[in-house]
Amino acid sequence: MSAGRSRVGALWRLVRAIGHVLHGLWVIRSEFGQLTPGQTQLMVREWTRQMLGILGVELVVQGTPPAHGPVLQVANHVSWLDILVMNAAQPSRFVSKSDVRHWPVIRGLADASGTLYIERESRRDAMRVVHQVAERLRTPDVISVFPEGTTGDGQTLLTFHANLLQAAIAAGAPALPVALRYADRDSGQRCDAPLYIGDTTLMQSLWATLRADGVQAVVRYGEPQRDQGRDRRTWVQDLRTEVARLLQPGQAPH
Repeated sequence: MSAGRSRVGALWRLVRAIGHVLHGLWVIRSEFGQLTPGQTQLMVREWTRQMLGILGVELVVQGTPPAHGPVLQVANHVSWLDILVMNAAQPSRFVSKSDVRHWPVIRGLADASGTLYIERESRRDAMRVVHQVAERLRTPDVISVFPEGTTGDGQTLLTFHANLLQAAIAAGAPALPVALRYADRDSGQRCDAPLYIGDTTLMQSLWATLRADGVQAVVRYGEPQRDQGRDRRTWVQDLRTEVARLLQPGQAPH
């Protein structure tokens, strides 16, 4: 396991990260309205890659990210870092819990990347978002979802909820299984620093990440799947099985 960073080193990372966020907000206000969608994607990818560098997180991409939509990316959820990591690999539009709208700074970044918000406890709102996602897939767009609905421990997958798969069925779009894990660069073993589960607060997880060295964020893409007549519940279980397979060390994407 890599040696941890000193308190001073972690604080310096934090200062740089705050500066990078503020610069990102300035760019959003001053430039985003003048950019084409392609230019916006490139800027989002560059910004997120720079942020990972500031945090000391090395990006490792395995398999082939989607070059264009329509596609619904279906990923396991481990950390607050997941959206940064996936956007650094290939920018997309995310479906996020509505709480994010109440986080002033984070909301600005999320809105700029086209985030769609969902009230997870509301069946009516879930149906609204299903229609919204289907419309975006028809544009065509790349949409990313975390069907577990919350973060897990990075080893055992939680239940995959099927609602948003209905959007892919309605739009005739494929779903792409994506596995996310965090590893120690030297040992290849699981790195717990970015985990955001249980009683761990966001600040505790952030601080653990800032103190860590040698963190790798591994994004492993599977092959896109079409529903092929499956209903959303059967399909989401097949996607969960594939994400679980992709999480196993040494398992190559098909």
